[in-house]
Amino acid sequence: MWFQEAKRIFILPAGKIQWWLLSEVKEHVQDVFGKETVIAEEMPLPAAVLNRDRGQIHSTGLIEAIAERGYNGMVLGMIDFDLYVPGLNFVFGEADPAEGVAVVSIARLREEFYGREPDQDLLLQRTLKEAIHEMGHLYSLKHCPDPVCVMHFSNSITETDRKSKEFCSVCIRIMKNL
Repeated sequence: MWFQEAKRIFILPAGKIQWWLLSEVKEHVQDVFGKETVIAEEMPLPAAVLNRDRGQIHSTGLIEAIAERGYNGMVLGMIDFDLYVPGLNFVFGEADPAEGVAVVSIARLREEFYGREPDQDLLLQRTLKEAIHEMGHLYSLKHCPDPVCVMHFSNSITETDRKSKEFCSVCIRIMKNL
């Protein structure tokens, strides 16, 4: 299946995610991509994807576990556990366009991760940016050199905060040509 043609996007909580955050992401993803977006039933965290030595979830393994569930549409998994891929200390998210599955971790998007007071508005803005970024990859968009484009690679929370929730004009043009 060419997942960009799917009629539906599923928001899949992997473990416990606050309902208000799932609902906000659902609405924003639906507005941006113009597809029916639904919140799927919570998926228990598969133990096989946890790297106990690192204390992190292997994001590629999580994508594979989600893909095995056989959703008929694109899937954005959301998790409140730190993610990694080999060769990097962490990732905010990862996407596999061939599987039609993306994942986003909110663990490092929380102010508490950095020893600061909780800020739900900032958590929401960061989550929306990373969700749209990973969904953009499912639409075959690559990382963008424009530091304010949502498709810019974030190597730190500062870079996530600097970028917008919007696609730049170049990325919009690429999306329209799909």
